[in-house]
Amino acid sequence: MHFSIPDTQEFYNESTGSTYTGYNIFINGNFHCCLRYKQLHSLHEQLKRSLSSLVLPSFPPKKLLPLTPNQLESRRVSLERYVQLLGQDPVFSKSELLRTFLLNAQQESSSTETRETSLDVYLMNGYRISVDCYTTDCSTKVLEKACQNIDLPNEYTYYFSLFLMRTENDGGISLLRKLMDFESPYISQRLIDDCKIVIRKCYWDPIYDQQLMQDKIALNLLYIQTVTDIEHDWVITTKDIKDELQNLQERGNKKDYLELARKLPSYGCIQFSNAIVDYPEPNTVAVIVIGNKELSIRTTLGVKIQETKFKVTRMRCWRVTTIHNNEEVSSNSSCESQAHNLELSFEYLMNKNCLKWINISSEQSMLMSVCLQGMVDELINQKDGNEYNNIKVNHSNYTPLSYVRRDGGVNHRMSESSSSDTISSTNDIDMTIQSPSESFSMRRKIRNKISTTVFFRNGRESVHNEAFEGIGDDDL
Repeated sequence: MHFSIPDTQEFYNESTGSTYTGYNIFINGNFHCCLRYKQLHSLHEQLKRSLSSLVLPSFPPKKLLPLTPNQLESRRVSLERYVQLLGQDPVFSKSELLRTFLLNAQQESSSTETRETSLDVYLMNGYRISVDCYTTDCSTKVLEKACQNIDLPNEYTYYFSLFLMRTENDGGISLLRKLMDFESPYISQRLIDDCKIVIRKCYWDPIYDQQLMQDKIALNLLYIQTVTDIEHDWVITTKDIKDELQNLQERGNKKDYLELARKLPSYGCIQFSNAIVDYPEPNTVAVIVIGNKELSIRTTLGVKIQETKFKVTRMRCWRVTTIHNNEEVSSNSSCESQAHNLELSFEYLMNKNCLKWINISSEQSMLMSVCLQGMVDELINQKDGNEYNNIKVNHSNYTPLSYVRRDGGVNHRMSESSSSDTISSTNDIDMTIQSPSESFSMRRKIRNKISTTVFFRNGRESVHNEAFEGIGDDDL
């Protein structure tokens, strides 16, 4: 997980007549929640008790007196560094305690009550699955219920994930992001206009298709996704192959259709909207495609498409920054006033002893970074000789979370309830209920925060690629 705290909000507590500071938490470039210092401190203390054998990052110390503006900025930077270190640690970032905390924080920040609802989840061909769930159910629970509704066997469920997808004005499709288990699909979808929740496979190596193709429901999900990707030109084909695929589709021969499609170079890739790149020439308009252990830059030269492929194993590192008016945005700039222009940069081993930075300017830069990390994780997993991480998320047998609310300062023990992980606004008599005007105001503030923000600033920090492989004399 990539954390950032780009700015803060001031809140007024009517019951005490005082103000307090909320820190805007962004995860993977998207606004997730707004938290007070004491809430993060409570999380820190509970992580210490729950994972006592591990050493946590140091937490910014308390102050007895009110903070000056400089001290407030210093605390913001320190808290940002703290949550970034948590997100980078493989144990802390995957802890059930942190997942439940973030889910509750999203619920509180969005002023969402826990109640029953019906959520529409779609297959890639537009088929709608109506899922009866709770407004605060996490992504895994919603995925499980959706897959149960189409009779997908449990052992194949976790090869798939939920994504937010938008249909563009020209009829094309854009994946906005993958929904993570620390967020509620119901809440996340409400904060983005004109998007659908869709099911797509969440692995990169086509070798795993073989396992899914043994089951008719899993096979059908792969088939539907592949047909859609080919129709939207995410998978490039020749006219002869396209005719052959059309013939197989008309005959309903799904398995042979997939076997043929899997041989195509861009099968299983994600295509992004037009971006501006500095390769092969500055200010070049290009389509970015990620998959098959590569990032590809497609440019059009006349009627021909030129494609340059960059292997993920030769990317030494990458970073994402926010550019504004040809200058990088300072770390304390307000997200609401920025006309965001994100840039993904990766350092590539062009040949022996020659590393070159390639820059891609795109609003989808954060998702590109997440995709690169997913491919690297899969490569490392395979290199270690492990099977695909197809393990059910376990929501039980962990230290219960005591969640400190931002407004009331009251501890709420998270116990099994209708939604099991989140604050129950109907069963907890001590909960402070926000007024309708306060709730509307908070939702409006959250909507204004949805724009993606920087998580690596000033070029000082980047993701180092654990799958990076140097070039020897035999490679040249």
